[in-house]
Amino acid sequence: MKVGFDAKKYLEEQSKYILERVNDYDKLYLEFGGKLLGDYHAKRVLPGFDEDAKIKLLHKLKDKVEIIICVYAGDIERNKIRGDFGITYDMDVMRLIDDLRAWELEVNSVVITRYNHQPAAQVFINKLERRGIKVYKHQATKGYPVDVNTIVSEEGYGQNPYIETTKPIVVVTAPGPGSGKLATCLSQLYHENTRGKTAGYSKFETFPVWNVPLKHPLNIAYEAATADLKDVNMIDSFHMDAYGEVATNYNRDIEAFPVVKRIIERITGQEAIYKSPTDMGVNRVGFGIVDDEVVKEASRQEVIRRYFKTACEYKKGYVDYATFERVRLIMEELGLQPFDRKVVEPACNAAHEMERRLAQNGQTEKNHICSAVAIELEDGTVVTGKTSELMTATAAAMLNAIKVMAHVADEIHLMSPVILEPIRKLKSDTLGSQNPALNCEEMLIALTICAATNPMAQVCLDHLSGLKGCQAHSTTILSRSDEECLRKLGVDVTCAAEYPSDNLYYNN
Repeated sequence: MKVGFDAKKYLEEQSKYILERVNDYDKLYLEFGGKLLGDYHAKRVLPGFDEDAKIKLLHKLKDKVEIIICVYAGDIERNKIRGDFGITYDMDVMRLIDDLRAWELEVNSVVITRYNHQPAAQVFINKLERRGIKVYKHQATKGYPVDVNTIVSEEGYGQNPYIETTKPIVVVTAPGPGSGKLATCLSQLYHENTRGKTAGYSKFETFPVWNVPLKHPLNIAYEAATADLKDVNMIDSFHMDAYGEVATNYNRDIEAFPVVKRIIERITGQEAIYKSPTDMGVNRVGFGIVDDEVVKEASRQEVIRRYFKTACEYKKGYVDYATFERVRLIMEELGLQPFDRKVVEPACNAAHEMERRLAQNGQTEKNHICSAVAIELEDGTVVTGKTSELMTATAAAMLNAIKVMAHVADEIHLMSPVILEPIRKLKSDTLGSQNPALNCEEMLIALTICAATNPMAQVCLDHLSGLKGCQAHSTTILSRSDEECLRKLGVDVTCAAEYPSDNLYYNN
């Protein structure tokens, strides 16, 4: 993989810049947008970026940092899912707490925002408090967003409980957008000011990259990633007026800036030091780019990935047609086609070949679609796998891929029927599964068992780590288990928006 980003340089530049900002205040409330851990979007569009760069940055500053996690009560009530992990927002809060503690970072508390006695939110609060986690409940801010006098009063931010903090940098993060991070930061600014302390607010959001052109593929890829939020990149007119410099920002920050600026001025009683939403940010990711052409191509590929992802989400009912259409138009804007993703055509060819062969043998099933998966290895080799009675297409492609990496001939069988058949029988006869074919995880467990007596199987297992960073495409929507297995192995996978069968519940 060609590298277009210097992660070490970025880490040094970013930590230095945050510390400079802290020097202006007794305490800095730092709103963290995006993902603290596992920022795979940034890794894909900035080859060389460390997906855990933000958490490593905070670890470097751990003696000066404590963390508040926000989650919107409405998201808990409707069981909102975090797409990349497939877990609800309340579960993601608990996952985040565990991960932050593992990095030796202090979690101050969890804030339930816009709390209105939602039953599911109260159950979540009980869970946290009974495990020793401090929880604060913030109601919707009275007067927001237009009545600044009410917002900055005892009726507005004053009704929120004050969150006791002890360190100079308070990071405010959340499982996803719309969780109330900004409101929590401004509420704390209000309380700090009433206590005679000098507190400041800044925002750390990786995308869009302010010092990269508006129509750069890197920033366009951000628009594709946030199509469901209807984010639109724009030139920061406030920054242009104040400094005569072009800076890229996005509509929500630009629209909110006049209100945020007035609220800060009302809280502090003096003119805000920020003249633009770009001023509020502390992001230095643009300074880590070392090869612009590599970043451009990686960003184009990310747009194609987002096209497939959004098409699948539309098929599943998670997004509306306007969201899908927006990503399709972004594809057109960059002159891209689905087949510009290298693994798409081999996967489609493998599926068509399977269909032709089955038709010749009179074995075509009316309610099933032939599934095939293609994986591009690090050296550019593309390996395919097709669904069968024995295993899913994803499991077959993964097995073929590690055989190629281990230089094991295709005709050599690594797993004995003595091992495989009892597993299939257990799934179908005992557990009542409608799909006895082995998925990825089951195939790997079977391969591990066989490795005890078959050295070649162990050699293949030793190459599993070589799949990290590989690209894959499936001609049908993957099962949750296969998708999760590929994610854990670090494989970037896309799927065509087709289910493998007409079954509504019993799908792979």
